[in-house]
Order: sequence, then C-alpha cells, then structure tokens
Amino acid sequence: MKKITIYLLIGVLSFGSLFTSCESVKNTNKTQRGAAIGAVAGGVLGAVLGNNIGKGGNGAIGAVLGGVIGGVAGGVIGNKMDKQAREIQTALPGAQVERIGEGIRLVLGENAVRFDTNKSTLTAAAKANLDKLVPVFQSYADTDIVIYGYTDSTGKPEYNLTLSNQRAISVEKYLESKGLNMSRFKMVGMGIADPIATNDTPEGRSQNRRVEFAITANEKMVEEAKKQVGN
Repeated sequence: MKKITIYLLIGVLSFGSLFTSCESVKNTNKTQRGAAIGAVAGGVLGAVLGNNIGKGGNGAIGAVLGGVIGGVAGGVIGNKMDKQAREIQTALPGAQVERIGEGIRLVLGENAVRFDTNKSTLTAAAKANLDKLVPVFQSYADTDIVIYGYTDSTGKPEYNLTLSNQRAISVEKYLESKGLNMSRFKMVGMGIADPIATNDTPEGRSQNRRVEFAITANEKMVEEAKKQVGN
C-alpha cells in the first residue's frame, strides 16, 4: 500500500514554538494561537508549494492551495480531509494520495484509470477502480472535486488537449452514473502540461497519462468549520 503524502514544513513548526513562547502571546487562548500559527503555516505552505506547481499553476495542486482557509477553521477542515485521504488510500491502494494544505490531490495513473490509445472510453478495470472511490465521495458530500485529464507528449498538443478533456469528462460522467452529484465536479483537460515523468521513455509516458482529482471543502463545510470554532 502506498503511503499518503502529507506536506509538512519543519520551519513552520519551529516558528510555531517560537511564536507561542513570546510574552505577548502567553495571554491568548489556544484558539487564538492556533489561528495565528495556522495562518502563517498556510501562507508558507502556499508559497513553497506554489513555486513547484509549474508555469501555469492550474493543476490539482494549484486548485487545492487556492481553497486554503487557514487558522483553526482550516485545521478542522484538514482533520476531515485527513480521514477522507485515509479512506481513499484504503479503498484504492494503488492511488497516489497527497494531503496538501486543507485539501487532497489524488493521482490515478494507468494502473488505476487506463484509457486505450487515442480513446476517452473508460476500460472495465478503470470503472472497477472508480467504483471503489464512489462510497468515499458519497460519505464526504461537502467537498468540491476538480477532475484533470492528462496525456503524454505524443501527438499534436491541440489534439492532446481535447483528448485529455474528453477523458476527464468520461470519469465525471461515470461517477455521476453512480449517483454522485454532478454539481460537485468540474472537468479540465490539461493535455501535455505538468508531466510527472519524462516523456522520453515508454514508462515515463505511461505515468504522464493520468487523471488527477483536486478535492477541497465546499462552502457548507467551510461555514460549519467556522461555526465550530466560533468564527
């Protein structure tokens, strides 16, 4: 089973220790301190990861970082995302699950969601793997999900952009057919952008042909988190 990747910043933790030792902060309560440290952590995390998103910054990582709330409310959301990430990994061990900020980046390579060459039709194996995710997505209905389709660099970029969008739509349509609310989803074709491996080898191109999910809190989850901490 692949481990869930969680982005942590040691510097932020050190800063938190220094911050809470200041005399001016000693009289604040835990909620106030948590909000301050959470805001700093979120900002630093966004800056560090943002530099690694790539030129466009429009992929799953960018979408997840764009939904950061910060503070104690963000911590409440993060706890829910931690649980969801664990359930996704248990349901589909072959998936790459990354907890980033207050959201989840889910990468499904060809071992999980594979398309035939130049096709956007889901294979039987791909449908079976998506079936495993449906109960988890149903359990966490207060999330928004963006589905990103990718291709390798073979062929014309314009063609690949269209093909990748069709593949993202195929995934969404299948999930919708299983009872998930279509309004939760957005689909984006990324074509050859943001490769995660070299396109110079068959193995690398295989890794680049993938589908990614950006899972973030919707407005309802955000408002409930704020009420929970008294914001």
